[in-house]
Amino acid sequence: MGIRRMDNVGIVVEDMDGAVAFFVELGMEVEGRTEVQGLFADRCTGLDGVRCDIAMLRTPDGHSRIELAKYHTPAVIDDGRRNRPHNVLGTHRVMFAVDDIEDTVARLRPHGAELVGEIARYEDSYLLCYLRGPAGIIVGLAEELGR
Repeated sequence: MGIRRMDNVGIVVEDMDGAVAFFVELGMEVEGRTEVQGLFADRCTGLDGVRCDIAMLRTPDGHSRIELAKYHTPAVIDDGRRNRPHNVLGTHRVMFAVDDIEDTVARLRPHGAELVGEIARYEDSYLLCYLRGPAGIIVGLAEELGR
């Protein structure tokens, strides 16, 4: 049997409230928040003494989710590489379809979002851009043209 669906994308953050605010401004809805700890968390992550806050957010259509995690223990590892270029192996990007790309970028800027490049047109199909969001993650935005 193959997979049934992609359940969520996980992102480790330092500022949980700021990251939640960023994704809520983008249009996601908070599904729930909780603290995770205990033997199951240690076994699942391969870490010892896990205690972290979790926030689950979903897209308005209910099909996609982002899980934000703020670790209290063990301490978060910050390798200082938050501004990596898009072509670094293992760099992840989360892409969202939006109604108005320029409005979305403008609304996210007060939440720390910065364009990686610029808003670009792909033929007569899409306006696309990448911006850097919470914890340096690259967030892609796509506005379909001519709908």
